[in-house]
Amino acid sequence: MILYFSGTGNSEYVAKRIANGIDDEIINLFDKLRTNDYSEISSEKPFVIVTPTYAWEMPLIVRDWIAKTPLAGNKDISFVLTCGGSISGAGHFVKELTDSIGMNYKGVASVVMPENYIAMFAAPNEENALKIVDKAEVKIDAIIANLKEGKQLTEEAGPLGILFTRAMNWGFYKQYVHDDKFYVKDTCNGCGLCTRKCPKNNVTLVDGKPKWNGDCTHCMACICYCPQAAIEYGKHSVGQPRYICPKVIK
Repeated sequence: MILYFSGTGNSEYVAKRIANGIDDEIINLFDKLRTNDYSEISSEKPFVIVTPTYAWEMPLIVRDWIAKTPLAGNKDISFVLTCGGSISGAGHFVKELTDSIGMNYKGVASVVMPENYIAMFAAPNEENALKIVDKAEVKIDAIIANLKEGKQLTEEAGPLGILFTRAMNWGFYKQYVHDDKFYVKDTCNGCGLCTRKCPKNNVTLVDGKPKWNGDCTHCMACICYCPQAAIEYGKHSVGQPRYICPKVIK
């Protein structure tokens, strides 16, 4: 069974490619995260978690959900992590989590996808984004082949990568994961899409305009899905392309 979380579509695309490739059931975790649904999930087939990485680790909201949700049936679990460049030591911490919930760790693999973190980096335009996704197809196919054969996914980091990831992830959440820099321009039409795209129910409409309420995970869904491009994040997002994965699998 494929379980996935995706902010702007990268991990969703990879998850659906894998689900199609191994002919397996797929569940979008968005509603479960949004409603704090920790009810048991059972699968006869191995579990595959597909999620982005935030500062070289699985997002804390996904990590917490996995820690609290009983996964029944098959005890094998593997992880596919999308990233803008590298997952560094993420595999070490994913294995720690797997051991803590009593599952059989079957490894981790990374897939480099277009950058969406426009709070800090520049997202590619659609043409360049498509080139990055096309390049990722080879890696996705290799992951599918390994999963079909029941092989271990093998992307592990050395001690330096683990130390780097631990330090950077702690600093990232401490210093950067806040919503006080989000603001809305006059072009906002009050459609409310940003409120519906937030996996933490952190965005509400007040007098027809979005308000962020201090519990942000920096998935960038609100700013990237805004149809009016009316949301900004400080000065860094001004003039930047908004990013939604340009390839979609129905």
